[in-house]
Amino acid sequence: MAAAQGHSSDHSDGDEQAGDTAGTTETNPVPPAFRRAVEALRSARLRPEIELDPTRPPQRLAPYSYALEAAVVDGEEDLADGRLVLLHDPDGHDAWKGTFRLVTLVRAELEPEMASDPLLPEVCWSWLTGALEARGLPYGEASGTVTQAGSHYFGGLAERRPATQIEIRASWTPQEGLGGVPDTAAHLTAWCDLLCQIAGLPPTAPDPGAGTISGAGVVSLPQRRGPQQP
Repeated sequence: MAAAQGHSSDHSDGDEQAGDTAGTTETNPVPPAFRRAVEALRSARLRPEIELDPTRPPQRLAPYSYALEAAVVDGEEDLADGRLVLLHDPDGHDAWKGTFRLVTLVRAELEPEMASDPLLPEVCWSWLTGALEARGLPYGEASGTVTQAGSHYFGGLAERRPATQIEIRASWTPQEGLGGVPDTAAHLTAWCDLLCQIAGLPPTAPDPGAGTISGAGVVSLPQRRGPQQP
C-alpha cells in the first residue's frame, strides 16, 4: 500500500503536508484535530488489492482538506477507482452538522447484464451505507447520487462491446470521537470495502481483533472489467 500522504488546504496555497511536524503556517496553524485525523488515514491497513496514493485536495470546500485516490487492481487491470476527500472546518458547518465531512467518488465498469438491473442504483447506494454500518461507524447527513452511463460504439469502434459505468458520488459526516476527531482510519477502510465490492471482489473474512464485521451481508458485482480510459 502506498503511503497516504496528502496536503492540507489552509486558505493559502494548500502545499503544507498535514502529517509533517512543520505542517503549519505562522498565521493559520493546522488544528490538532485535523492533524490527528490525517495521521489516522495514513496508518490505515487495507486489502492488498487496494492501491492508494495522495492527490491534491480541493481548495475551496473547507478551510482544511486532505485527499486520497485509490484503485482496485487485479494483475494489470483496474477494476474500480475512486477518490476520498476529508474536509474540516473548526468552526463547524450547518449543512454538515459537525466539523468534519467525507466526500467521495467511486466508479467501475459493469458487465451489460448487470447494468440492465433497474434496482442497481438503490443497491449501490445501500453498499455505501452498509459498508459504514458493517464496521459500526456512526455517521450523519449522508447524501449523494448514483449514476449509470452507457456507451455504444459505431464506425471504426463498432467491434467494441457496449459499456456501462456506475458512478457513486456521496458525502457524509463522521461522528467525532475523543478530542473531536472521527475514526478516519475506519471510515477509509469501510470506503475501501465499498470500492472492492463494486469491483466485484469477494468480501474479506471477519476480523475478530478489529471488533467489526467486514463484508457482512453484502453481494459483489460479478464483473472483472476495469473503468475505460478517456
